[in-house]
Formats: sequence, structure tokens, C-alpha cells
Amino acid sequence: DRSGVDPKDAVAIDDTNLFEKLGLQTFINLSTNFYNRVYGDEEERFQLIFSNSSKEEAIRNQYEFFVQRMGGPNLYSQRKGRTTLINCHRTFPVTHEAAERWLHHMQQALDSTTDIDEDSKTRMNNFFRHTAFFLVLELS
Repeated sequence: DRSGVDPKDAVAIDDTNLFEKLGLQTFINLSTNFYNRVYGDEEERFQLIFSNSSKEEAIRNQYEFFVQRMGGPNLYSQRKGRTTLINCHRTFPVTHEAAERWLHHMQQALDSTTDIDEDSKTRMNNFFRHTAFFLVLELS
């Protein structure tokens, strides 16, 4: 596994209900923090990945997916229908470099979203890292 994350650690987000623990606003804050970094990224090839949606739409898609995946209501599926992570990302050039850049911004967003405790950050980070490299593998 190129992510370096043990699959058991990648699904440790399922051992506790992070939505109940952290609340909706925390996920909104994390996604806002993340996309402020992404849309401010100076690397043109990375920014192009996100050019088909507005920052507001990207934030909403992400926090609704995170909420749903981490124990909360099915906000994403209710609005967008049932779909897979792979299908959602099929049109994007998800390269190893893009995954690393995405993870860099997510790590910074996690670190600066103060209402996320260390244990939750670790669980989320392992999930994100594993999932990012899974997508690279599936979409390449």
C-alpha cells in the first residue's frame, strides 16, 4: 500500500462516531479551511483539478460527504444521489503528486481546525491518506 497506512488504521474512523463527537460545524470549518488553501494554491495544475466547481460547492460536497462517512446523516446522498467516491473523482486527474498536494492541504487544515482533538485528527488523517492513494490506484 503506497499510502503507508495500515488498512485497519484507515477504517479506525468507524470505531467512534466522529460526527457525534465533533459536530456539523467542525466539519464545515474543516472543509472551509481546506478549500481556502486549495483555491489559494499557486500550482496551476493542482488548481485545475477544482476548476469545474465553485469553492462554495466544493466545501459543501466535502463536508456533507465527511459527515455522512463519519457517522452523521446522509446529507451528501440525499442531495447528490448514491454514488461512489471513485465515480465522483473519475473526471479529475488524480495523480500521486495531486494526492500528496491534497494531503498537504488537508493536514494543514486539520492542524488549524482547533476543535478537532488529536485522536480524531489521527483517525481522519489515516483515512484521508489511505483513501487518496486508493483513488490514485483506481483512477490511473
